[in-house]
Amino acid sequence: MIERNKVAVRIYGQEFIIAGDSPRDQIIKIADYVDRKMHEINQAMPSGPVSSIAVLTAVNAAEDYFKAMQTVHELQLKNQQLEKDTQHYVQLWDEAKSNFRQYKDDAQSSKEKSEELQRLLREKNTEYEDLRKSFEELEERAQTLQKKNESLFSRMEAQEDEKESSSVMVKEMEARCRELEASFFDLQMENIQLKGELDRMKKIVEQDERENI
Repeated sequence: MIERNKVAVRIYGQEFIIAGDSPRDQIIKIADYVDRKMHEINQAMPSGPVSSIAVLTAVNAAEDYFKAMQTVHELQLKNQQLEKDTQHYVQLWDEAKSNFRQYKDDAQSSKEKSEELQRLLREKNTEYEDLRKSFEELEERAQTLQKKNESLFSRMEAQEDEKESSSVMVKEMEARCRELEASFFDLQMENIQLKGELDRMKKIVEQDERENI
């Protein structure tokens, strides 16, 4: 069995023995509270009887109690709201941590992708440089071939000119040959005529000689 505390206190000038389960210090504080309230009411109504002061003290104490209960209730509501807010903020914190981890993973993935893209870019730049050098070499070869082509074209034009000139000369020589052939033919005919004339003259001379003999 729990032993009840008995405390001698003075309230409004009278001594009382209060027994209770509360600690001694708390019982003394309660008695001091009642004594202080009664003196406050006595100051408000100095001629009032003790019973009225006691009742008004009880009413004020009850009012203070209900105010305290209301305050406790409000604090409980605030505490519940704080707990909800705390849970909400904890959830937000967990989501933030999850988002941060996701962000780190995404950042790492983005970093890897960026490094891969940079590697591909370097490879493409290398390929571009190789292609550019090859293009420059091909361009030089094309220019060289173009120059050779122009030279060959010039030589062909020159040969065409020479060919045309040679063709003209050949035609002239052919014409001269035909003229020479015609002259030679005329000479042959003239020679034949002369030979015939000579033979005829020779026969005449021989006939004359025979006649003279």
